[in-house]
Amino acid sequence: MYIPDLFKNENQLEIEQFINDNSFAIIINQSDGKLCATHIPFVLEINEMGKKVLSSHVSIENPQGQSFKQNQDVLVIFSGPQSYISSSWYDHENVPTWNYLAVHVYGQVQILDLNQTIKSLKKLIDKFEINSDNPVRIEDLSKKTMLQARSIIGFEIEITNIQAVKKLSQNRDNKNYQNIISELEKTNKPNELGIAIEMKKCTR
Repeated sequence: MYIPDLFKNENQLEIEQFINDNSFAIIINQSDGKLCATHIPFVLEINEMGKKVLSSHVSIENPQGQSFKQNQDVLVIFSGPQSYISSSWYDHENVPTWNYLAVHVYGQVQILDLNQTIKSLKKLIDKFEINSDNPVRIEDLSKKTMLQARSIIGFEIEITNIQAVKKLSQNRDNKNYQNIISELEKTNKPNELGIAIEMKKCTR
């Protein structure tokens, strides 16, 4: 991913938190000369070997899952809030732009066996059920329901490289920077408000 130095995010704790907060991502690889992509949730964890990995699963009917056996190299893209930035918000003439946050994770995918897949499912369910009034627990599901685990391909990705971008108008002076935040807040739209919040947190 091309990232100008000004917009690079190399804070590992911040990157990991971003992945945890924006864990529905896109996994991309190549199969038979064609690009494949699937939208799925991920869990960032430390595996039994002490290595940082992303874990998830795809349907056994998904050709991309089968392609992991031939091509282990994958890219996972995590996206955060994003917003158009109008140059009318500046006190000088300039071009419009776009503010956004994203993380690209590169790695090697490994297929899990059934027992490992069920453990991975438990971690995924526990992560997203944590705020439920009546949380679902994999331990409480019937054998009939758990047979569905045979219809998925569980996998984990050993991370080889992470690239993170945080483009938040860091190249603007304080006056224009604050005005961008103000204009974003006026929209009262989720993405724009999300970018305004990130800009307020940003250390330039």
